[in-house]
Amino acid sequence: MKGLILSGGKGTRLRPITYTRAKQLVPVANKPVLFRVVDTLVEAGITELAIVVGDTADEIKEAVGDGSRWQAQISYIHQEAPLGLAHAVKISRDFLQDDKFVMFLGDNVIEGGIVPLVQQFTSRDWNAQVVLTRVENPEQFGVAVLEEGRIVRLVEKPRQPPSNLALVGIYMFDPHIFEAVEAIQPSWRGELEITDAIQYLVENGYTVYPYVHEGWWIDTGKMEDMLDANRLVVEEMEPRNEGYVDSDSRLHGRVVIEEGAEIINSVIRGPAIIGEYSRIVNSYVGPFTSIYHHCEIVDSEVEHCIILEHCQILQIDHRIEDSLIGRHVEICRSPLKPRALKFMLGDYSKVGVLSNSR
Repeated sequence: MKGLILSGGKGTRLRPITYTRAKQLVPVANKPVLFRVVDTLVEAGITELAIVVGDTADEIKEAVGDGSRWQAQISYIHQEAPLGLAHAVKISRDFLQDDKFVMFLGDNVIEGGIVPLVQQFTSRDWNAQVVLTRVENPEQFGVAVLEEGRIVRLVEKPRQPPSNLALVGIYMFDPHIFEAVEAIQPSWRGELEITDAIQYLVENGYTVYPYVHEGWWIDTGKMEDMLDANRLVVEEMEPRNEGYVDSDSRLHGRVVIEEGAEIINSVIRGPAIIGEYSRIVNSYVGPFTSIYHHCEIVDSEVEHCIILEHCQILQIDHRIEDSLIGRHVEICRSPLKPRALKFMLGDYSKVGVLSNSR
C-alpha cells in the first residue's frame, strides 16, 4: 500500500499561529502533528508516501525532507488551490497508480494508530474503507449511515443527523476511486468532495465498509483542539529525564525532560514535557503542558498550555492557562495592573503583562 497525506490547508482557524507556520507543523507533545501522521503510516508498514502541499509547501518540505528519518520515501504533490479532498486524490494518480492506498489528513491525531485497519483492508477484496467515530455533535461533520455492516449513505454536516458516526479523515481506497473522482462535480463551495466520491462508489455497486474507531481522535484545527490533543498525548507518555533537575526541584507524575533541559528550584506536575535546552527557573509547570525547545520560564506559572520554541515567560505573577503561544514570544511583567491572562499569540509576538503592584 501507499500513503497519501493531505497537508495543503491554510489553517485559518489557528491564526495568528498559522500566519508564519503550517498548521500541520504545530507540535503536540513536542512533536509536529504531521510527523505523528508519518509515524502512524510507517508503523503500519507503509513507507512509500506522498504529501499534498499548498501555500506552505516550502516549510513542509524543509521540515519533513525526503523521509529518510523514518526510513521511508516521501515525495510531494502540489495542489494549486484548496479544491477538495477528492481533487487531491485526482492529482495524485501518477503517484498512486493502481495501488491500494491510505489517505490521511495531515492535521489529525488518532489514538492507537491504524495497524488493524490496514491489515483488515489489505486482507479483503473491498473497494474502500472509511474510519468513523461516534461524536456528540454530528451536525458539524460528515456522517455515515450503515446497513448490515456497510456504508450506504454519507451526509455532509446534516441539520438532522441520521447517525452519530462521523468521518475522521482517514480513508482507504483501491483504484476505483479514480472513476469516482472523475465522475463527480464540484460542490457549492467549488470543491470536489471526498464524501461525494465515496457516495458514488456506494451507488455504483462498489463495496465500502466502515471501521469504527473506539479510541480518541482529534482534528487539530482550532486552538481548543490542539490543547485537547496535547492533553491526550502527554497522558500516554512514559516519564523520562534526559536533562538536569536540581535538588530543590520536584517532578510529579508523568514528566518528560528532554536532552539539555534544566529545571531549577521548580515544580513540574505531569503529565508534561519540557523540550530540549529549555530552562525552568523558580517556576511551576502544571499538567497537560508542552514546552518546546529553547524556551525559558522564570518566576512564572503555566498550566494546560502549548508553548512553542524560543519563548520567554518571565516574572509573571498570575498563572497562564489554556494558551497556545507561538515561536519567539516574550511575555514579561509590565508595571500596570492586570485583569486576566489568556493568550493565543503569533510567532515573534512580545507581550508586556500588567502587574499587581500599586
